[in-house]
Amino acid sequence: LGFDLTQEKTQMKDFLENISVLQAVLTLPLLGPACIGLMVYLMFTSLWLLPTLYFIWQLKDRHTPERGGRRTAFVRNWKVWKLVRDYFPMKLVKTAELNPNKNYILGCHPHGVLSLGAFTTFTTEACGFMDLFPGVRSCLCILSGLFKIPLYREYVMATGCCPVSKPSLKHLLSKSGKGNALVIIIGGAAESLLSVPGVNAVVMKQRKGFVKVALEFGADLVPVYSYGENDMFRQVIFSEGSVGWRLQQLCKKIMGFAPCLFMGERWFWMPYHCPVTIVVGSPIPVPKRPSPTQEEVDHYHGLYMESLAKLFNEHKVSCGLSDSHELLIT
Repeated sequence: LGFDLTQEKTQMKDFLENISVLQAVLTLPLLGPACIGLMVYLMFTSLWLLPTLYFIWQLKDRHTPERGGRRTAFVRNWKVWKLVRDYFPMKLVKTAELNPNKNYILGCHPHGVLSLGAFTTFTTEACGFMDLFPGVRSCLCILSGLFKIPLYREYVMATGCCPVSKPSLKHLLSKSGKGNALVIIIGGAAESLLSVPGVNAVVMKQRKGFVKVALEFGADLVPVYSYGENDMFRQVIFSEGSVGWRLQQLCKKIMGFAPCLFMGERWFWMPYHCPVTIVVGSPIPVPKRPSPTQEEVDHYHGLYMESLAKLFNEHKVSCGLSDSHELLIT
């Protein structure tokens, strides 16, 4: 017949993977502004009643994100997420059991440019989290401000995301039963600016709030490391004191995130094909202390950093790094 069906199928799968990853990459930074623009535009058309009614409903529904949200299995199981997984490819590795009769706070490192590893692993079922940890529900905790964006809030809630605010964490750890795994990207905006290929640096030494919350509710701490997260993009690193650096620091202070100037392998924002392995470590038992002392917080914060470093060193070679590679904790 003059053509190879296997090759044609492979080319089609490559095309679908590329389109799926492109939509994921564009969705994270651009869908929010697009939703705001759409609602503002509609306010000045004959359809002004639609955004008006939505805003009234959003005001009434404003507490839902901090009360567990509205996760939807339909969205978490979209086939597009498996295509995103296969593009890199991504793999989730389990090193210990998580008891479904307990609650957990999973600290995920590093942030990377867009946290695609954390998003694909913990807000979708593409990597099989629920199969590896039966009875445990993952919930990625993200910036609270994102849940104020019209329409966009519905999308992120459908994936199971919740705000990384104290009321939200309190609800999930005390009023949503057991088997909750709250995933927090500890390094946040500061860590995203350190995202450089071949470098594994995490911002941890002064990040102790998550440990205090874990003590207050008796939630075990679990370190998670995403090998390859920093290799997806090439980021422009501005020198300290430069105009670009000052703008990033200003945005981080005002909005809670720092815009990164980055490029992918092609099409400007298409990430590089690099294996990404998300390793979930062993839980650190944490006692319940309604009013933990600073000494207790420091103690378990130290245990967590030791556990994270141990996890990194135990799996770095199998995940493609050299034995001499070190984890930089700042």
